[in-house]
Amino acid sequence: MTEYPTSQEGPQPVASGGRTDEPGHGTEELGHGKAPLPAAEAVRTHAQPQAADLPRPRGTAQAPAASAADPGRTRGTAPGGEPGPGPEAPGAAKPGEPPLPASGTDRVRALRDEAAASEAGSARTREGETALEAAGPGASGPAGAGFTATSGQGAGTGADTSIARREGDRLRFVGAATRRIARGIDLDEIVLGLCRATVPTFSDAILVYLRDPLPVGDERPVGPVVLRLRRTDRLRPIDEFTGSAAAAGALTPDGELDFSQLALVGPQGDLPAAELCEIRPGGALAEVLRGVRPVFGSSAAARAALPELLGADHPVPRGQRAILAPLRGRRRVIGAAVFLRTPERPAFETNDLLVAAQLATHTALGIDKAVLYGREAYIADELQRTMLPDSLPQPTGVRLASRYLPAAETARVGGDWYDAIPLPGSRVALVVGDVMGHSMTSAAIMGQLRTTAQTLAQLDLPPAEVLHHLDEQAQRLGSDRMATCLYAVYDPVSHRITIANAGHPPPVLLHLGGRAEVLRVPPGAPIGVGGVDFEAVELDAPAGATLVLYTDGLVESRLRDVWTGIEQLRERLATTAQLTGLDHPPPLEALCDDILDMLGPGDRDDDIALLAARFDGIAPSDVAYWFLDPEETAPGRARRFARRALARWGLEELEDSLELLVSEVVTNAVRYAERPVTLRLLRTDVLRCEVGDDSPQLPRQRRARDDDEGGRGLFLVNRMARRWGATRLSSGKVVWFELALPTTPGPPQKH
Repeated sequence: MTEYPTSQEGPQPVASGGRTDEPGHGTEELGHGKAPLPAAEAVRTHAQPQAADLPRPRGTAQAPAASAADPGRTRGTAPGGEPGPGPEAPGAAKPGEPPLPASGTDRVRALRDEAAASEAGSARTREGETALEAAGPGASGPAGAGFTATSGQGAGTGADTSIARREGDRLRFVGAATRRIARGIDLDEIVLGLCRATVPTFSDAILVYLRDPLPVGDERPVGPVVLRLRRTDRLRPIDEFTGSAAAAGALTPDGELDFSQLALVGPQGDLPAAELCEIRPGGALAEVLRGVRPVFGSSAAARAALPELLGADHPVPRGQRAILAPLRGRRRVIGAAVFLRTPERPAFETNDLLVAAQLATHTALGIDKAVLYGREAYIADELQRTMLPDSLPQPTGVRLASRYLPAAETARVGGDWYDAIPLPGSRVALVVGDVMGHSMTSAAIMGQLRTTAQTLAQLDLPPAEVLHHLDEQAQRLGSDRMATCLYAVYDPVSHRITIANAGHPPPVLLHLGGRAEVLRVPPGAPIGVGGVDFEAVELDAPAGATLVLYTDGLVESRLRDVWTGIEQLRERLATTAQLTGLDHPPPLEALCDDILDMLGPGDRDDDIALLAARFDGIAPSDVAYWFLDPEETAPGRARRFARRALARWGLEELEDSLELLVSEVVTNAVRYAERPVTLRLLRTDVLRCEVGDDSPQLPRQRRARDDDEGGRGLFLVNRMARRWGATRLSSGKVVWFELALPTTPGPPQKH
């Protein structure tokens, strides 16, 4: 009995009666991918094994088979008809084969050596497949052949293996391409990912059309659907062909279009297709796009649709060298992609339509995602912009500049805000706040608090009282609605500023001489804590000084604590002021930019709101102030005081206008006032008159009838004044108007 190694002893030989050089045999490895041999095949008893049953080293020839013409050459019979030896002894070899090992141990070793050699061949095969995958599906054939097999491939098992390998290449290509497309976030990245993934691996050129404008949500197009050529790409740039010579130079001798000879350089140069295409309802292009599935350029539908898409003046490739693939999003078709191959490359196959369908589907869904993301970002930007002032006012005696930076491009909304609110008496309220969080909820709370602060400011409440009411409003919004806020009121006449703080970083005051000072303001508790009293402090605000208000995103990050950042800000302001000189303050806009330049790569963890106020003030010589008792003689006294001030300022040209308007406004104030009426004139770039009384009722302009004795005062003010208005105070109201100076006349502005 002759024993052969079983599956427990080592790799098993492949039982085969065929030739080792037949197609497909070389891919069958010993002990790899095959079921174990049955026990009856592994151990034979009472019979000698056939020659084909014995394992042979690879590369050896098959022993000659027994012939019917030579019946004597059978087992146990020697050539010439002489009886041969009986059962073969261990180690005996058949004619034409190498001798077998003499012992079972040697025989096992020989089989294991053969298995090792087979495993090495399998490793080489796997290395080749890995290289093929890295090179792309185009490496499976001639240069640029894509997925198309050559015509000289063998049949049978070898052909099946080649087909399976090509299909595997397709699957790997589709997987890699879709991953590349999915990496894009915005529209351009997704379209670029499609172009880079398909050229030159799948096609030699590609044209991507998208709807213009792209639809968002369920909105219906109001006009005709227009496709715009968004991007083109090609295998190699050949830019020497331009104009009409491009089409002529792109034709092969048999008249077929060679798109590799066209300069696909995008909208800035010559294109192989029209840039715009209007989809005609019921047209060939509309039918193809409605069908969703890609079609060959040689199909009847594509032959009618491609001229409509590319333009009548541009040639269309013949045969299966073009694929027209609709780009369909979640709700509608949003574009089309045209894949092109040159004549020197095999044409597209039927399975390539499936590849194009996968690419088109993933691209369209990615474009849908990018459009929706862009829509959300647009809504966030609009929300943030509407909750921040479009432009800062320019009140008398102060100049303002501001900056706002979101935490990141992916979180464009936040709770930081700033504001500047003109107050009666030429004062201005400066506000900076920060709601916790970076979400739409934080932005909505910020908008409510900002509106509340504006309303409270118009009531001319003290800063500490404003913060108290903001704290109550935050508690009404919810127990977890917390924010920090700093509220300051600047008076240009007294050159003083009153500040109240609710858990916000302290402001920095940059003096004219270049000294930067962190103001000592009681910190207070954040808004929303409840039950906390806020304390206000009044400080000097000298002319030429700059007050910098900011949120904690400017001075605090994961790389530094808030007090380190405040100190760096103070040093930065002092350094900037020294560069511009000690007698001149730095330009306000440039100062804001320089402050933001101090931010490092890791300092953008939070939103940043910045408000800078340059105090110019109003000189005492430009201010005239009187108290008038609420008597009938008050209007006459007001006219005399006004003439006296105009004479001191050299503005006698405004006497008639000022006397008339002062008389009308003071007359209305005296009619309802119980306490003395205040009259103040301010000379800045305009002449401003302010009349205050203790009546909370605001004046309202109305049309007087012919028989009315009054009601024409505000009509005259509206017609003659440059601007006018009225503001309610906690102690009454102030009615004011402005007249343009003779040297700087301006167009009248009505309120």
